[in-house]
Amino acid sequence: MSLKLEHVTKKYRDFTAVQDLNFEIEKGEIFGLIGQNGAGKTTTFRMILDLQETTEGTITWEGKPINSVNRDILGYLPEERGIFPQMKVDEQLYFFGELRGMKRDELKKEVDFWINRFDLEEKRKDKAETLSKGNQQKVQLIASFIHKPKFLILDEPFSGLDPVNKDLLKNAILLLRDQGMTILFSSHQMENVEELCDHLCLLKRGVSLFSGSLLDLKKQYGKTKLTIRTEMPLEEANLPGVKEIKNIKGEYLLTLEDESFAKGIFDVVSNGAYIEKFSLDYLSLDEIFKDQVGGVHV
Repeated sequence: MSLKLEHVTKKYRDFTAVQDLNFEIEKGEIFGLIGQNGAGKTTTFRMILDLQETTEGTITWEGKPINSVNRDILGYLPEERGIFPQMKVDEQLYFFGELRGMKRDELKKEVDFWINRFDLEEKRKDKAETLSKGNQQKVQLIASFIHKPKFLILDEPFSGLDPVNKDLLKNAILLLRDQGMTILFSSHQMENVEELCDHLCLLKRGVSLFSGSLLDLKKQYGKTKLTIRTEMPLEEANLPGVKEIKNIKGEYLLTLEDESFAKGIFDVVSNGAYIEKFSLDYLSLDEIFKDQVGGVHV
């Protein structure tokens, strides 16, 4: 076990930002912390980083209190970005690496690798203020792990990135995990969490609604999402156990009361028309998130 939070609470006078939070992160795992704005994610990150004290509860890293471990094992990308505007790209990375105790000669290989990996080679001698927002974010991201921390926290790392750069970041996160790094991150884009995480914690107003494996969360809802592509007008069919039906660009999306109704629906549809597609699946994390927290997240 790398990181463990036990009964962690953070209060500010009469306001409770985090209430009795418990979760564990295994070594070399990518763990998602999700919730609406104000749910307590950043407060949790700051307590883990020992930037704020817990009101109650304990946070440990490999069995030791988090405030007793060497700070150099930690890496952090805050949601509020900030790099030195007048400093060149490669010098920024050397600077942040040296702050963490690394020598310039041992940093060179890492700096060169990540600059190339994030398509920044032509920008390496440019001042940060001249970069696009996306490239500035990539520089700060590299700076958060250039010193090879054992534990990395990424607060909304995908914010503002286009699809190509999102893929670059996802692949980088997977590479870091494969190298043994433990990663905790938050994102409002649930597809990123679903793609990268095996385990997660869902917060609402400082309270954990769920903590565990993504698959276990989905199993709580069962396979209630049915997609059908057929020429039969399903709006007119008498289909058992259907709570909602939508026709989106010729494809029917059905929400079932229970997955057991799927066979009966198949029998009805297959008896009257050719079925091009019939797919039963769990709800997406985005759909579960909206159901759990109530309303659309921002």
